[in-house]
Amino acid sequence: MPASFKLSLYRFFITLRGFSQEMFDYRQFSRTKSPLFSSIVFAVVIFIIYADGIVYNLSLQYSATSSSKGLIPEFTRYKDVDGQRITVVVPNLGALSSRKDEEESDRREKFSSENQQLPLISSEKSQGANNEVLDSEGQISSIKPPLHLTREERVAWFKERLPRIEIFKSNNLTRQFHGRVLEFFNDDCEVRFFMTWISPASSFGRREVLAMESVFKSHPHGCLMIISTTMDSPLGYNIMKPLLDRGFKLAAVTPDLPLLFKNTPAEIWLDEIQSGSKDPGEIPLAQNLSNLIRLAVLYKYGGVYLDTDFIVLKSFKELSNSIGAQAIDVTSKNWTRLNNAVLIFDMNHPLLLSFMKEFAATFDGNKWGHNGPYLVSRVVHEVEGKPGYNFTVLSPTAFYPVGWTRIQNLFSSPKTGKDSRWVEAKFLQLSNETYGLHLWNKQSRRFPIEKGSVIEKLISDHCVICDQASSRKKMMLIL
Repeated sequence: MPASFKLSLYRFFITLRGFSQEMFDYRQFSRTKSPLFSSIVFAVVIFIIYADGIVYNLSLQYSATSSSKGLIPEFTRYKDVDGQRITVVVPNLGALSSRKDEEESDRREKFSSENQQLPLISSEKSQGANNEVLDSEGQISSIKPPLHLTREERVAWFKERLPRIEIFKSNNLTRQFHGRVLEFFNDDCEVRFFMTWISPASSFGRREVLAMESVFKSHPHGCLMIISTTMDSPLGYNIMKPLLDRGFKLAAVTPDLPLLFKNTPAEIWLDEIQSGSKDPGEIPLAQNLSNLIRLAVLYKYGGVYLDTDFIVLKSFKELSNSIGAQAIDVTSKNWTRLNNAVLIFDMNHPLLLSFMKEFAATFDGNKWGHNGPYLVSRVVHEVEGKPGYNFTVLSPTAFYPVGWTRIQNLFSSPKTGKDSRWVEAKFLQLSNETYGLHLWNKQSRRFPIEKGSVIEKLISDHCVICDQASSRKKMMLIL
């Protein structure tokens, strides 16, 4: 039955009901004594009852038929906060919904259900209860299992997600990795720089761009390669384009992990992770994967590795086979801890091989820093002074002149004349004595860059693209 006819019957029924109410009004009825009028009233009552039954039955028939054809839903579906589906029956009279609206509702419901299991993001990140983040390029950027799982449960959790992790996949693009690296780093490169980026390209922000700018400010003829599946994309290209347009040599390249790790101790670790015999741990795997990729890249190709929160302040051209101390003993002046945020090594350097051996043999995904700063500290402590190793441990002034506990001081504006003199002295000291500044992103990202601060002065001095906004606005964009 057409919807218009059903609606007409229903309106006619309502009209008759209103008319009957007037007819049976006590005052109207009391004035009328005619037998003819009584007969008319009786006929109207019978007709109303009969018409009401017809409309009701036709409504049920139409609703059932339409529901079977998928034209009108029999009920409205809802989800409670726990994700459990419940059904609530709703009268269908006049509730005519289009097929397009119903399909859109189903699509959103399906999307919401899938999102609870595997959050999707495009320009923004979404994190669910399983601590897993997947970006629009299919890149899992925070491979972190739920807490309090047993080793076996954690391994099973990771194996189930492994096929969806782009950086572990092998395809035509990844197989071009070695050729792309050799083609990119030619004799024109003054210094070879590497960075890694395993997060979504959409989260590569102003601070990371500044790190790239600082490389080219001090090395106009240097070459910078970002090892990343997500930055090797149209979005990544757009992020790098302002520097590319200025003639700087910059590229993002998707890695081929089996090839990169081949014939190194890292190959064993990768096999164990992919086979499920190695526990990935509770710490995001992306963090530990970056620790290993930087070692393998330098071992295979040689050059300088930099974290993306490191600001280069002067040329690295004279440095070779060096690692920086993060802390020293105030009495003996001997280093107490090294860091791997900056590494400068020749191809096939034996210390890099020792680092990878230690990584594969002692990997622990449950201890922060165990496979990074603490790893390089353990190995250097063991091999330092032994024959066959030729490297230099630079003082904290070189790369880590300000520790993470004091980094906030560099972001604060001077309040007094004494503060202003300190800012100027610190700025000159960093500019003259250090090769760069590690910003300790995890701690410093929440600090605003205040006007007149040491950081503002350093950024103004070492940016390349400095003409797009006022200095003040530009500084605030970095956070």
